[in-house]
Amino acid sequence: MAEQSSVFDMIGPVMIGPSSSHTAGVVRIGRVARKILGANPDKAEITFYNSFARTYEGHGSDRAIVAGLLDFKTDDLRIKTAFEEAKAAGFKVNFRSVGNASTMHPNTVNIVATAGDREIQVTGESRGGGVIRITKVNGFSVGFNANITTMILLASDRKGAIAFIATVLANDECNIASMSVNRKGKHDLACHVIEMDSKPPRVTIDYLKHLEWIREVIFIPDIDF
Repeated sequence: MAEQSSVFDMIGPVMIGPSSSHTAGVVRIGRVARKILGANPDKAEITFYNSFARTYEGHGSDRAIVAGLLDFKTDDLRIKTAFEEAKAAGFKVNFRSVGNASTMHPNTVNIVATAGDREIQVTGESRGGGVIRITKVNGFSVGFNANITTMILLASDRKGAIAFIATVLANDECNIASMSVNRKGKHDLACHVIEMDSKPPRVTIDYLKHLEWIREVIFIPDIDF
């Protein structure tokens, strides 16, 4: 399905920083990772690839990703002091760079973040104008931009699972814009990524969480600019 363009692709988002791709997009990737983690991070290892690897310090991508992990929006003045904010919160960050990853988008960042005993891994691409694409979550290949409400379900690969989940959401008037499934193997763990036009009721999320064959439900509201 072709990606839709918006006015932000032409004029860019309201933001702090010199570059929509190196700052605003990176903040948004960090915020997605923060939503998936579900808590303020204790520590994170950030790897910048290709163009990012060469420019992340000068363009403020390092501060931007930390700000996103602290759940700051792209126009938050605290982006400028993100390192100090992280230190005050007891959040430790380590940066790495890989300058020649030919199979990856030029502006790619990988995040491994922990909060308590929970660890997540998120890979995202910043595509300009604040537009992003999340390509991996916890080892699963995905492909969403967090522009609309997104739900990630980790579930056992079983017959009828996709139809069942879609029916549950439809019964609560949730219109599915797109749905993709990636699995580790037949009858193994599967990752369902569902983009919707509206937020499902809390009771629906809780119902899905309590099903024996669904391991985890991650809800990501639209990550605005």
